[in-house]
Amino acid sequence: MPEGVTEQAGVIQTLWNGAWIAALGTGVVVWGLILWASAFHRKKKGSVAPPPQVRYNLPIEILYTVVPVIMVAVFFFFTARDEAGLIKVSGTAPVKVLVEGYQWSWRFTTDFQGKKAMTAGVPVDLSKQDTRNPQGPQLVLPTGTTVQFTLKSHDVIHSFWVPAFLFKQDVIPGVNNTFELKTLNKPGVFIGRCAELCGVDHSKMLFSVKLVPQAEFAQYIQSHAGGAAQ
Repeated sequence: MPEGVTEQAGVIQTLWNGAWIAALGTGVVVWGLILWASAFHRKKKGSVAPPPQVRYNLPIEILYTVVPVIMVAVFFFFTARDEAGLIKVSGTAPVKVLVEGYQWSWRFTTDFQGKKAMTAGVPVDLSKQDTRNPQGPQLVLPTGTTVQFTLKSHDVIHSFWVPAFLFKQDVIPGVNNTFELKTLNKPGVFIGRCAELCGVDHSKMLFSVKLVPQAEFAQYIQSHAGGAAQ
């Protein structure tokens, strides 16, 4: 897993790890029972009669019905609890970003202290893509700050995904999804992409997020306010 650069990434990582541990534990039990049944209930060598046949075993049937229900309930509880926290919006985030997805790029409008800076892009040339200096529109955000994202689509369903956030959200026509993330003090450039097949140039719908110190972010907004960058 990529190292998370948001406060919420730790919650997602913990939920993911717990799900994997539970799944592996279940797999070990199931594999063990399969091997045990294969070894101890096979037809004995030299025996003409088949192994003893058991049609009904009420305790076992209750067990393999109740246990999965309990497991699903536990998964649901932790997932619902964490999801409620992840999509909770306080409305007091100092930085607000309108994310607009379209075939096949992105437009970001950042609102900070009453000043707005916009950057828009075009489908990238994949043959020239460099992770150290990525193409596409770049969203500049401050470190150590809560950011509110509002997602809007002008055509089809897209999906706003930054792997380093350990979080993605669909961008749906007619539905403006909103969420908040608090960035950590980890400056850097992080690749983002559309995670929903949205047409012929879906793979070219790339962007990047640049986390910078708050002073540098304030300077960026000051220098880009009222204009549009490509």
